[in-house]
Amino acid sequence: MIGIMSDSHDNIPNIRKAVELFNQASCRLVIHAGDIVAPFAAQELKNLRCPVRAVFGNCDGEKDGLSRVFLEFGEISPAPLKFTFENLNILVSHYPLETEVWPEADVIIFGHTHRSQVNRDGRRLIINPGETCGWVKGVATAAILDPATMVVDVLIL
Repeated sequence: MIGIMSDSHDNIPNIRKAVELFNQASCRLVIHAGDIVAPFAAQELKNLRCPVRAVFGNCDGEKDGLSRVFLEFGEISPAPLKFTFENLNILVSHYPLETEVWPEADVIIFGHTHRSQVNRDGRRLIINPGETCGWVKGVATAAILDPATMVVDVLIL
């Protein structure tokens, strides 16, 4: 399983709920699509039992501090982030991306809009897990992707 979250915006209680959810699901990787905001919030991701790959969002102003925290449990980088995990080519950005950015991508993950969505574009899966913070839309969400079946569950925290 792959845990997916975005736009946590320093909401510590909801970050903890997402971490618990991902640990219960035995996620082997967690992806954060940006806007963690502060290093103290990123510290909560240390409690995951798997690595974290993340991109900076437009509200992640303290990039050096976030980078230092992530050294302990994963990586955070400017978008787009391209990598392969369990035979899936994964593309992560904070902002929605055109599929042409990486035509080989099997999964495209983004945040920023604070609205969860799961779409298919041919063979490609496009995922926005919504907002982990719950402050903008009033519902805190995260997603879990089963890489074997390509089924995505968007869950309320």
